[in-house]
Amino acid sequence: MNGDVGNTNDGDGRIKGVPRIPSFSTDYMNPNAEPSGDFYEYCVGNWIRNNPIPADKSSWDAFHELLDRNYYLLREILENCASDPNGQPGRFARMLGDFYRSSMDSQTIERLKFSPISEMLSKVDRISSITDLVGIVAELHRSGSYPLFFTFSEPDKKNSSVYALTLYQGGLSLPDREYYLSENFKEVREQYGQHIANMFRLLGTGDAECAEHSKTIISLETELARFSRSRADLRDEEKNYNRVEVADIEKSYALLGLGSYLKAIGIPGIGYLILGQPEFFQSLQNLINQRPLEEWKTYLKWKVLNTSAPLLHSEVEMEHFDFFNRKLLGQQEPEPRWKRTIVAIDNSIGEALGEIYVNRHFGRDAKSRMEEMISDISDVFRDKLSKLEWMSEDTKKLAKAKFDRFRAKIGHPDKFRDYSSIVVKKDDYLGNVLRSFHFEFLRQVIRSGKPVDRNEWYMTPPTINAYFSPTENEIVFPAGILQPPFFDISADDAVNYGAIGGVISHEITHGYDDQGRKYDANGNLNDWWKPEDGKEFMNRAKSVVEIYNSLEVIPGLHVNGQLTLGENIADFGGVSIAYEALQRRLSRNPELRKQIGGLSPEQRFFISWAQVWRQNVREPEIKRRITIDPHSPDKFRATVPVLNHFGFEKAFQIDPAENGSPKVSIW
Repeated sequence: MNGDVGNTNDGDGRIKGVPRIPSFSTDYMNPNAEPSGDFYEYCVGNWIRNNPIPADKSSWDAFHELLDRNYYLLREILENCASDPNGQPGRFARMLGDFYRSSMDSQTIERLKFSPISEMLSKVDRISSITDLVGIVAELHRSGSYPLFFTFSEPDKKNSSVYALTLYQGGLSLPDREYYLSENFKEVREQYGQHIANMFRLLGTGDAECAEHSKTIISLETELARFSRSRADLRDEEKNYNRVEVADIEKSYALLGLGSYLKAIGIPGIGYLILGQPEFFQSLQNLINQRPLEEWKTYLKWKVLNTSAPLLHSEVEMEHFDFFNRKLLGQQEPEPRWKRTIVAIDNSIGEALGEIYVNRHFGRDAKSRMEEMISDISDVFRDKLSKLEWMSEDTKKLAKAKFDRFRAKIGHPDKFRDYSSIVVKKDDYLGNVLRSFHFEFLRQVIRSGKPVDRNEWYMTPPTINAYFSPTENEIVFPAGILQPPFFDISADDAVNYGAIGGVISHEITHGYDDQGRKYDANGNLNDWWKPEDGKEFMNRAKSVVEIYNSLEVIPGLHVNGQLTLGENIADFGGVSIAYEALQRRLSRNPELRKQIGGLSPEQRFFISWAQVWRQNVREPEIKRRITIDPHSPDKFRATVPVLNHFGFEKAFQIDPAENGSPKVSIW
């Protein structure tokens, strides 16, 4: 095995240098700051100054601190799988070990150069018709590259008991349509053009042809961007649900060849699919037939080259890094190879890795404590639904009926995914990734039209995140996030209710945010609200939009209140619901109401919430996130929901007039 693998174990087989546990700490605070003046500085000011962004990151925050610790735990698992697969508890230890070896074997990767993608590039060269083009697009989709559009299956949003195949706008290489259309990204576009030319030059293309290829690709992608919907529009669940019969697809998009495409990807005999953005596909059909076939061949070559670059030899890998990470995100140097390998394996066969991870690092105590907190928080939310002064009794009844069917998943799936059909080789890194992606694509395609597996997870167990699924009316917390600073079984209740309690409440609120509220108790898009209640909700939501629209991130750049609306509503709910759950717990257990570190439970609650969102971030990354991320910047997540909450002023003995923050109440 070659690459960055070295003797990282000490005598007992544990990995050296595992980062400290990033727990709640008063050391992060700046006690000289006033909570009423700059709450973020008060909570995390010292952490901000003492935690510069590492050279291999575009940002550094609580998530990254925990992720970095997780990397070492996962590295230990993978190195053990590579050296002693028979001694590991997972079914796919040998597969994991061989996958890890293939990535770390840099000598073989350097020797192979572009040969792992030569066959696909030759297939693109042989395209002689639109039919051929569609066939290659289908083949690329099957292996994880997505020219032109995306294809996936998910629970049908209007019949959530079955999976529906979905075709969605796509085909861009830059992060968002705005990178092609906005003057704010003019310099990025120029750098992108040079990067494309550099990549083709590495492939052996002459200088003049490289320049021509660059112009062609940017021209085609700019056209795709022009008829793509904005990120804010893509949040509209109703607008992006367009059921179309397969027979009509074959007629309406005959020139695009969507009927041939469906056959080529191996779609079973389904009657309909969901077309996310019909106008995109109509415009794409026109564009494909307007532009020369040679231009599309150039575009497809670029998609092959661009998708594969991080998995190829160092020269092309570093050229890819220089543009997409250094110039686009401000990241100064790559992460170590072993960390990039962990990300690739988690993205490819993550439940195989997760099965061993939870066996070693996830305890039953954490699960039972989470279940207790979720129960507490659910009781609060149910009561809030009953007592809303702005909602009619008819709508309340349906809202409570929906919440009665809510459920939570904690830690990991009961049954882990079976990857036994994937061929993993010790000397074929790119091939291992492509075959894994093909497995996942096929898994999604063949389930279209079939009953939904309610036990499926959409995140792997080591993931440091959580989610709410509106079609399944459930919140999901992987084992990865159930660690400090989010969840600390040794910490007091105030800290945990402020951190993981706030996240639990945030995810629950997603079921009743501006989009989640559109789903009924069965997980179907269905307007169950009385019109006057829906109008009142949107009036309150409009106030949230206005608050966040007013926030300036860097000079001249503001938060997009409409894009971030759902997450902002969930943050407001997260603080409000978790705070009330803590108050009830303290009332039941008055012995818990005590000062720790000179701070009351309420103060520790709000500080804990804010410390979860501690962050330093580079300016190019700020611009990217403001453009594409439905979450507000972490500083505002830490502070705005707190300043909006009535308990903040009381906890810190602040005159409401001094706070001056408008109060918006939805949930």
